[in-house]
Amino acid sequence: MSRIAGGLVAPPCGGSYPFSQQAMSSVFSHHRHVRASALCVAAALLSACDRKPIVVEIGQPIPAYQTLNLAGDSVSVASLLGKVVVLNVWATWCAPCREEIPYLQSLYDEHGGAGLTIVGVSVDTRGEDDTIREFMKDFRMTYEIWRDPDERIQSAYLALGVPASYLIDREGILRWKHLGTVRATDTTFTTALRAALADAPVSAALLTR
Repeated sequence: MSRIAGGLVAPPCGGSYPFSQQAMSSVFSHHRHVRASALCVAAALLSACDRKPIVVEIGQPIPAYQTLNLAGDSVSVASLLGKVVVLNVWATWCAPCREEIPYLQSLYDEHGGAGLTIVGVSVDTRGEDDTIREFMKDFRMTYEIWRDPDERIQSAYLALGVPASYLIDREGILRWKHLGTVRATDTTFTTALRAALADAPVSAALLTR
């Protein structure tokens, strides 16, 4: 699936969205879950006519997002201020997700001590928590898993499917994003990650003043 580069902003009422025919064909021909996600995003774009447009743009603050983790506790992106975050939207049924998870785990193992947090937001349907836990065991996943069976993150972050990943710096600024598999050979990602980790840690208390 092709990468969507740069900023992604909901179009004005009556406007058009700048995707190529080939890219849209690739997205909508994917798994039925991807089609459902696309509908969620379309609804968000239409609702932008009645509210402030959704902006998910590199160099800008990441939009607010709150959900529950596997234990049922409330979690949010705002609570991660002061850390470098790779937020990865995934599902157990997603083949490309299976491909990238070992790499994400290796990043967490290597850079967790330097302030890197990996958050996997699972969009598996309700009642699949045990399936997710078994999946985590099989893939030896030790990073944090959040749950979003309603796929609210798809519209909140304008993701047209899974996997989708977002690199957020210590101040909550989006530094990189990608629709598709994250790979070690993607130098745009590795460069952005190194730069984010190189920034001096910032106190979360200072960032919320």
